Amino acid sequence: MVKVKTTKVSRISQGDIVKDFEHIEYVSEKSGNIEVSKIVFPLAIVLTQDCDLAQDYMYRWSKTSTKNEDKWLMSVIMAPIYNVEHVYTGEHLSDIGMSMTPINRRRTPGDNLRKNETPRYHYLEFPASTAIPPSAIDFKHYFSANVAYLKKHKSKLFACQISDLYREDISQRFASYLSRIGLP
Repeated sequence: MVKVKTTKVSRISQGDIVKDFEHIEYVSEKSGNIEVSKIVFPLAIVLTQDCDLAQDYMYRWSKTSTKNEDKWLMSVIMAPIYNVEHVYTGEHLSDIGMSMTPINRRRTPGDNLRKNETPRYHYLEFPASTAIPPSAIDFKHYFSANVAYLKKHKSKLFACQISDLYREDISQRFASYLSRIGLP
């Protein structure tokens, strides 16, 4: 079981879990009409390194620091967190019309996912106090979010924060997944 903190802090931190996060998929203009496509993720986690987030906060919003835009971030790396039952059935993206390969929860693929032996996913079990069901981060679906937007809405969106040791494990697994050698 992952340890979490539920105390809100003003700055964005690695391991923050936000709820009902609106990710802008694309914006297009055709004949004067603007179309905005967004995906609302019930849960998403901040994956950007905490040292970068701390420097961004200190140099952008702290009253004690001089402005140094060199430390500002343009965006924050995030990944959706899906209910693991929906991942098992392959329905975790059904709301946007996508069908995924089911994972047999009772056989090796499901066991490997729960043991965090499947590089693409990171399994999380939360304490009952968070009211978040067993879940999986899907590293293949990472996205970026505007740092100023996330900070502005953090108090409304904040669900909890993964404690330090667990977020480091997630960070290492995410980096490992991204740096894998792609095979045809």
